[in-house]
Amino acid sequence: MFTSFDKQTWQAFKDADRAGSIHMLNLVKLREKAEYADGHEATGAEAYQRYGDLSAPVLQKLGGRIVWRGGFELMMVGPPEETWDIAFIAEYPSVGAFVEMMKDSTYREAMLHRQAGVLDSRLVRFAGQPPGIGFAG
Repeated sequence: MFTSFDKQTWQAFKDADRAGSIHMLNLVKLREKAEYADGHEATGAEAYQRYGDLSAPVLQKLGGRIVWRGGFELMMVGPPEETWDIAFIAEYPSVGAFVEMMKDSTYREAMLHRQAGVLDSRLVRFAGQPPGIGFAG
């Protein structure tokens, strides 16, 4: 299960700086019961909600926003056991804005709740492109 990135990936993310916004696809599988180091009792959903409540003002302050959110229904192609409780795409105005978010003290506090509530996740960076009518662009 993956719930964080390593130093090498973080460095590659920062090194791939470029002009313009970035889109981050987030896929999240929650724990049934959150795992807090101090023994705090909460569900995974409650812990993740706390993460969202604390992190949203930081995202907005840095010029970020949620551009798409969806609810999982069915795995059409891929491992059938791979399901996601939460899926969304966050847009950041730049790589630097995402880096600043990760350094923000309020966001770092919020991350404790994310880590407690998340069983598995994927975070995938994309360059936004204009919508079109065909699958290939």
